[in-house]
Amino acid sequence: MTAIQVAQRGTGLLRVFNEAGVLSAADVHVAVRLGRLGREESELVLFAAALAVRAVRSGSVCLELDRMREIGVDADEDWDVGQGVDPATLPWPDIEPVIAALRVSPLVCGGPAGPLCPLRVVPPAPGDDGGPLLYLDRYYQQEQTIRRVLTERAASHPEVDAAVARRELDRLFGTGDGAPDRQRLAAALAATHRTTVVAGGPGTGKTHTIARVLALLEAHQRADAKAAPLRIALAAPTGKAAARLQEAVRDQAGELGLPELTAATLHRLLGWQRGRGNRFRYNEFNRLPYDVVVVDETSMVSLTMMSSLLSALRSDTRLVLVGDPDQLASVDAGAVLADLVAGPVVGAPNPVLDDILGTPPPDAAEHPEGLTELERTRMRGGIVRLTRGRRFGGHIAELAVAVRAGDADRALDLLRAGGADLSLCAPEDIDAVRADVVRAARTVTDSARAGDATAALAALESHRLLCAHRRGPFGVERWDRMAGEWAAAAGAGQDGGSTPWYPGQPLLVTANDHEARIYNGDTGVIVTMPDGSLRAALLRGSDPYLVHPTQFPSVVTVFAMTIHRSQGSQYDSVSIVLPEPESTLLTRELLYTAITRARGHVRVIGTEEAIRAAVGRRVLRASGLARRVIA
Repeated sequence: MTAIQVAQRGTGLLRVFNEAGVLSAADVHVAVRLGRLGREESELVLFAAALAVRAVRSGSVCLELDRMREIGVDADEDWDVGQGVDPATLPWPDIEPVIAALRVSPLVCGGPAGPLCPLRVVPPAPGDDGGPLLYLDRYYQQEQTIRRVLTERAASHPEVDAAVARRELDRLFGTGDGAPDRQRLAAALAATHRTTVVAGGPGTGKTHTIARVLALLEAHQRADAKAAPLRIALAAPTGKAAARLQEAVRDQAGELGLPELTAATLHRLLGWQRGRGNRFRYNEFNRLPYDVVVVDETSMVSLTMMSSLLSALRSDTRLVLVGDPDQLASVDAGAVLADLVAGPVVGAPNPVLDDILGTPPPDAAEHPEGLTELERTRMRGGIVRLTRGRRFGGHIAELAVAVRAGDADRALDLLRAGGADLSLCAPEDIDAVRADVVRAARTVTDSARAGDATAALAALESHRLLCAHRRGPFGVERWDRMAGEWAAAAGAGQDGGSTPWYPGQPLLVTANDHEARIYNGDTGVIVTMPDGSLRAALLRGSDPYLVHPTQFPSVVTVFAMTIHRSQGSQYDSVSIVLPEPESTLLTRELLYTAITRARGHVRVIGTEEAIRAAVGRRVLRASGLARRVIA
């Protein structure tokens, strides 16, 4: 039976919204199946259940019932799905009858079919904005696990020698000039809290701070002659991000006196056991053996993974979560980092932190870089945001700030003004894009043919085409094909040989091979060796890592990539292909992520209407973590 046939089994609202592209066949199938198992016949309940499945598939943890009409047609990866359908014209039911039907539903309350309740309705807590939330029970339980563990960890603080901490902070960060050094504050928070969140945009020194946090904790441990060596784990959600974290810490290890540390993906850290119920070796019954766990690129960690990680931590383990809450979140359900940064502060009074910091850092009224009252409140909960950008500045930084703040007028003013670091192109005006693609491809190919892997990799990162979609007129498939044709026409492509590999070929790894140190998301280039053979060069710190092309578990030639794929990477120049304003993928977080991939130049290819749509459209990821209390 095909997916379309399964969808047709739905009737009434389910069928109408499936045909309109709001609900997929899978959404309808799950709702109908739950109804049969729970003996629920209410069309309103089954419709709400299908929307809850749709919400999770779209990245939300739950469905905000008051805002269910804001769910649009499916993200148009196939471009023609749902096109031309205005969700506002569909026969949406009134919200009150839906909520009333859910409150008495056997899928929520249990019934003659059994006590299992696959759905859960959660009312808002007093003082919270928004209405009731509808969860698939699995995600409710995971969210509650995160809330419970974080609350328990915040109830007490680790023992810290304030004098040792002050001495080491002065050694690692200096005594300062009166302005609040947020990196220093982050290290102090990590020393005095079980859980610390270090938020910040690209170039704000997050990995620099991680290394110094570890150096502070190492020095504090060594000051106690009876203490055992500190057991540290570095982790990230992807192999590529883990490799970058490991390299960044190792580059600073010598000067800071850190031991050699190895980073792993969160799956490897927790001991993924395929074939055994897809469970982790480390869990609430078998805790991780580490004293400190640092997680980088936390914005990409899903609710499910964060729940598994927190369940596996010992109560006395220090956890440091690092990332940019304004970037795109995990492709799976949840935006945990953003929720933690925006949510209510939970924590006991911490007099040791006040002792370490001495006089309170200046507030904004006393110093232009002082802490706001909100930042001071967040610090009490172990949350600090790094704000001083060091990777790029000027108009790129201004554009990123304008997009993050939702100021479309300012963003457009900056792009229209142009200059050395910003430009705006109409979708049909691609001559400048072609010139950049050809220039980069020629440099990559020339360096690769000469056997200069370092230069070839540097040229590979000189320019990158970024797209919101995979398919369609604004997607990676079309632009990657065009860029490849441009490069080939300029003599920087396949030379006509029988081998699938050629010098200067840009590569994107799409699967992990941890033994070979090859990670999903790695980019590299084929280079010629002195003996005439070919090797793939991958960037590893300051030196290229050479592997035979046949070692790749899965790899594709890449001239363009999705913005999601580009997270964690940096390029000298980026060209951002924006779809039409109606695209549901076009969001503020997507545009911000794309802009902040650039070190020196950002080119936006799109209409002013598309830019306004992107800046004005937030990712709607419903969650209860940012709310005060859910009973």
